[in-house]
Amino acid sequence: MHTTFTIDTHGPGLTEITRHIARWLPGDDGLLTLFIRHTSASLLIQENADPEVQTDLRAWLHRLVPPSNDPSMSYLTHTYEGPDDMPGHIKAMLLPTSLQIPVINGRMALGTWQGIYVVEHRDRPHRREVVAQLIRA
Repeated sequence: MHTTFTIDTHGPGLTEITRHIARWLPGDDGLLTLFIRHTSASLLIQENADPEVQTDLRAWLHRLVPPSNDPSMSYLTHTYEGPDDMPGHIKAMLLPTSLQIPVINGRMALGTWQGIYVVEHRDRPHRREVVAQLIRA
């Protein structure tokens, strides 16, 4: 069983998709695999209770991998798609592009404060595709 979710992001940051996925799941047990079909966005399981966590994660990623027009990134050669493009690829290399989540009785076995996010690494909003496949137990 599989589907593709289309997720609209709002520029850099985390967009929670937990509810979209939960509504799609049948009442079975299985293993859910999620895969994002882009090279400048990622998937992440992270806290969904305190929005400051998302703010801090975004700030940390920006500090770790600043835009290509930052002097510390002067070694980059792939710059013609904008100062956010190559750093977006680097961030996607550092964060997962796929996740596997156990599903028990039709519910993802996430922790109390865990949510599933698309992490947008580009400066503008994008339409991202997340492929979901459930292998039933």
